[in-house]
Amino acid sequence: MKTRSKIATLLLFLLSSTGVLMAGCSKDSEFLQETDKAQKPRPEFTHKNDDISNSRQNAITEAVRIASPAIVGITVTEVRQVGYNPFGGFFNDPFFNQFYRRNELVQGAGSGFLISSDGYIVTNDHVAGNAKKIVITMTNGKKYDAKIIGNDPVSDVALLKIDGEDFPFLSFGNSEDVIIGEWTIAFGNPFGLFDNNAKPTVTVGVVSNSGVSFTGADNRVYKDMIQTDAAISSGNSGGPLLNANGDVIGVNTIIYSTATDNRGSGSIGIGFAVPINRVKRILEKLKQDGKIDRDFTPGFIVQQIDERVARYFQLEKKQGVVVIEVRRGTPAEKANIEPGDIILEIDGEKIENSQDIEMAIYDGVVGQTLNFLIDRSGETMKKKLYLERSK
Repeated sequence: MKTRSKIATLLLFLLSSTGVLMAGCSKDSEFLQETDKAQKPRPEFTHKNDDISNSRQNAITEAVRIASPAIVGITVTEVRQVGYNPFGGFFNDPFFNQFYRRNELVQGAGSGFLISSDGYIVTNDHVAGNAKKIVITMTNGKKYDAKIIGNDPVSDVALLKIDGEDFPFLSFGNSEDVIIGEWTIAFGNPFGLFDNNAKPTVTVGVVSNSGVSFTGADNRVYKDMIQTDAAISSGNSGGPLLNANGDVIGVNTIIYSTATDNRGSGSIGIGFAVPINRVKRILEKLKQDGKIDRDFTPGFIVQQIDERVARYFQLEKKQGVVVIEVRRGTPAEKANIEPGDIILEIDGEKIENSQDIEMAIYDGVVGQTLNFLIDRSGETMKKKLYLERSK
């Protein structure tokens, strides 16, 4: 009896379930009848809906359509020195990592874009500058091995090349004409998503600021950067920043992030792109010479002027930088720069702090002459410092 009761119960459940399913598909469903009674737009508003639908195709979507085929994903393999513990897990102490180093092959991903039909590609130096192997992925899924034509760590720009012809490419805009508040479109390969379907990720924002300058790791000089709130994340480096006309106005390079490592470096709405006018000047030299010669040593050391320094050098102002050491036989000594000199300007740019000095010096090239304006014991004078090659 118990068995029959269970079978009866099971049959009742199945029939009940079937009944629900059938009811859900029935033409007489009360739910569907109610849906048919839903409010519909009045005829006089129908044409307005058409206008809204048509407005989906706009300057942004057109720029995306034109630019997308020229965006590439970049996969790199490079050799990096990493710390390790020679005693294995027995003494798991990070202290040993600073003394024991070894080379390891590391893979990374970044972005880039084609700038010519014969396969020249722009990206960041920190993406591909040290790569042993570079693989380019196009939006049609094709992959190409790329070679480095030239790279410049200071400006964080690299020029790559793949073999082929008739590639789609982007046109350069004028980064000096950017308008704060105008639309910006960022393309790239955040977190390697390009590998999923060979399509770039597109984010939209505005030009938040322009002319922003600062220095970074490895003596990088980020000069006159374009700030945008278009989402830029880890992996977007090297991708283009476009205006609404579809012209490249910058190369996405660096972000401010709350992440503690690169894997979690997502956008918080503060990203920066190297202005394309600066990139163009760098590319011309890289294509011709393969590098930019910055092998020089200016030969002086400066210190930010604080209360202690001002008191030591008997200075009235506590702003700017003061020369505290000049090495013999260097360009600084030849330029007659002396300890105690306060550097006011370099090539017309005001020097307010040590970072200003780093930007002016690190961005120089061998053979360049820098024009200094200094204050020496209350007397203003000009000095010329010639950047000669280090011996």
